[in-house]
Amino acid sequence: MRTRRTTRSARLALAIAAAAALTATLTACEDEVLDNGADSSDSAGAGDGGSGDTTEDDAADADTGRDGSGDGEGNPVEQTCGTTDLTFTVSTETQAGGYFLVTAQANEGITCHLEGSYPAAAFGSAEESHVGPAGHAVGDSIKLSGDAVAYAGITPKTTNDDNGVEYEQLIIGILGDESDPASFPLDEPVLVDQPVATNWTTDPADAVPFSK
Repeated sequence: MRTRRTTRSARLALAIAAAAALTATLTACEDEVLDNGADSSDSAGAGDGGSGDTTEDDAADADTGRDGSGDGEGNPVEQTCGTTDLTFTVSTETQAGGYFLVTAQANEGITCHLEGSYPAAAFGSAEESHVGPAGHAVGDSIKLSGDAVAYAGITPKTTNDDNGVEYEQLIIGILGDESDPASFPLDEPVLVDQPVATNWTTDPADAVPFSK
């Protein structure tokens, strides 16, 4: 079990670092894009005007459903939920000493099955800030589509002392697909020590984590 968690923690840490690097890169490129905007417009005007045309490859993609939204016959494809298939929200709750309630909903056009394990979550890049399971059993998978929502609760601190490290963000992903997590700034710093999360569930009452 230790080896699996260490590997997962390493993937999540790398994803956090990559997200930060991407943000810095995009910021650095903004000025260059603005400076070259006029030149780009002139070049586009001098072109053949084919930018709005649909190519054969585009048509093939739509027909075969390469984007994962169809099976080539107009029917939605049901798949295992990945991080980018979902929209997450985070709210602060006061029950059970305080915890974060995470909701997950499939993006428009997506139908997927969310495994009944706990979310891949962390408050920072340090392994000690990475969230572990509040329990050991894995629940049933949850079908997400349309308005269907799944819930998970995260307790940042499960120890009864003043130890811990303060963090100002919560990072959420799907276990096994930590490559592109969502980051949420917290309203105020939170003390983190041995954080845990419940499994995904369809009932928010079951997403209340309790201290060890």
